[in-house]
Amino acid sequence: MSVLGEFDKTGPNGVLTLVLRPSTPPLACGIALAGALVVLEILIVLLLKSIAPGNTFGAVFLFGVLVISALSGFGLAVATSVASAAAYAYIHVAENSESLVPAVLVFLVLALLTNVLVGQSRLRAAESDQRRREADLLAGLARTLLRTPLSPDILADAGIQFSTVLELPPPHAVLGPVDAPVGDDRQRILLKEGNESLGSLLVPAELTSADRRRVRRVVPALEALFAAAQDREALHLRTVTLARRQAALRRVATRVALRGEPVDVYEAVTRELAESLDVEHVSLVHYRSEQYESEEYVVLAARDDASGPHCIVPGERFALGGHNISTIVHATGAATELDVNEATGPVAARLQARGLLRGVGVPIDIDGVAWGAVIIGTTGGDPDLDLREHLTDFADLVATAVYNSETRLQLTRSRARVVAAADQARRTIERDLHDGAQQRIVSLGMELRLARIAAAEGSDELRHTLDRGIETLAQIHNDLRELSRGIHPAILSRGGLAPALKTLARRSPVPVSLTATIPDRLPESIEVAAYYVVAEALTNTAKYAEAQSITISASVSGGQLHLTVSDDGCGGADMSAGSGLLGLHDRVAAVGGTLNVASADGEGTCLRVAVDLPAPTGRAGTTG
Repeated sequence: MSVLGEFDKTGPNGVLTLVLRPSTPPLACGIALAGALVVLEILIVLLLKSIAPGNTFGAVFLFGVLVISALSGFGLAVATSVASAAAYAYIHVAENSESLVPAVLVFLVLALLTNVLVGQSRLRAAESDQRRREADLLAGLARTLLRTPLSPDILADAGIQFSTVLELPPPHAVLGPVDAPVGDDRQRILLKEGNESLGSLLVPAELTSADRRRVRRVVPALEALFAAAQDREALHLRTVTLARRQAALRRVATRVALRGEPVDVYEAVTRELAESLDVEHVSLVHYRSEQYESEEYVVLAARDDASGPHCIVPGERFALGGHNISTIVHATGAATELDVNEATGPVAARLQARGLLRGVGVPIDIDGVAWGAVIIGTTGGDPDLDLREHLTDFADLVATAVYNSETRLQLTRSRARVVAAADQARRTIERDLHDGAQQRIVSLGMELRLARIAAAEGSDELRHTLDRGIETLAQIHNDLRELSRGIHPAILSRGGLAPALKTLARRSPVPVSLTATIPDRLPESIEVAAYYVVAEALTNTAKYAEAQSITISASVSGGQLHLTVSDDGCGGADMSAGSGLLGLHDRVAAVGGTLNVASADGEGTCLRVAVDLPAPTGRAGTTG
């Protein structure tokens, strides 16, 4: 079925088109029809005269004239008029020969007038029907072109339909682009909008004046349709392009909002830009000058649709200098566009050998300084006007990701410094208590025991007083020792995490099942954090959980310390309630770890800790 739809060839319009067609039936058919009509008219008149003898029924002979005038050309219509007049004269002379000449003359005038009027009506009706068919064709083509892109199939079908409707001789008309090939049997008619050529209509080289008139009539409508179709395609393409760019921007923004790692954001930015802009090369660079003798930039991420020695790859470093996008953006802090063939500097030769022709770069601005740049390269012509704005949106996302990462890193380092300072203060206090107050208490106790021994016989009251003093000093010593352990456990410093956990398990009032698989000593900050997580969990369980047992698991695998503390108590622990769990969360976060708490009511409480461990340095230890 035609992509433009089938024209109605049945019903009233179809019959009208058949009757009012511009071409006439073959002459032989017309003569036969005219003769048959004249004979029929004579028979009808003879029949009527047998009913009403006094009438001549001359009007009956105009019926054939009307039919032939409507169906055939003017010549056959005149001949039919003469034949009908002869038949009328034959019938009339049999009745009244005296009025024959006036009657025949009147009949001929009426017949000829009928020929002229019916012929003109026929031509006007045919012209109206032709225009209706042309309007239907153009309407169908408009519906198609304004809904779907121009395609060779649609244009080829439209050409066939035009040839049919306009009744053009072979070869049929062809709709196509401006440079569509034209043979000797066709002529080209350019379809224009102002001075711009939109397409072409190829029609047969030999056309009658009527054909040319019909073709000229449809050309303005075709030009308007081509212009509207191309505007629609441009608008559709722009809409699709904008949608692709917004979707790419949204995906990267989501990654940034979810606090993705900067290296993942870099790779996502170059990938999304390459796909949404359909460009050959995208790179993301970072300017570095503080730690190096000369200013340079490093390629953090890059995407290229080709491979080879001339392509820029992540990790490469280039010195700043020359006339190229990276250097210009670094110097000006503004977006720039450059012809690659005019570029100079270390990277220029690589880009030129790669075949790139045009480059655009925008700065990644952090605190008013060009931290880096997002750069694209293309082998096409000038980039579109919205390109810089699109690149700037991505550069802003990169700046946000870098700023957030640096802020989080500074926060983590600050938190770690605070925790380390607190731990150092704890160690100092523990050492002062152990080396100072506890030693003096022990010495005082020994002196009191010597005094009791030296007390004279019979001094029972004095001995009882000394015994109470010795007992009080022993209790004070035990209290200080427990306080010292709570401030900073000495066993943790001496033996490591595994022995310290065993000590906590033994002291717990709730039975503990401990599994500790820690082959080496861990960084002190990590050991302290893990120790206090277990200590706080055991304390909370004993106070609030009403638990019957506790399970502790500590292991090292996959470069992480995994620590789990769970009980079978009543649950209901809530980190957001401002309990000690919040402090544990901050302590674990300070060493780069995560703490998760699961504590549904009636299902116990489970703490899970995961901490990334630094790369091994060769220092081994024992777990005791």
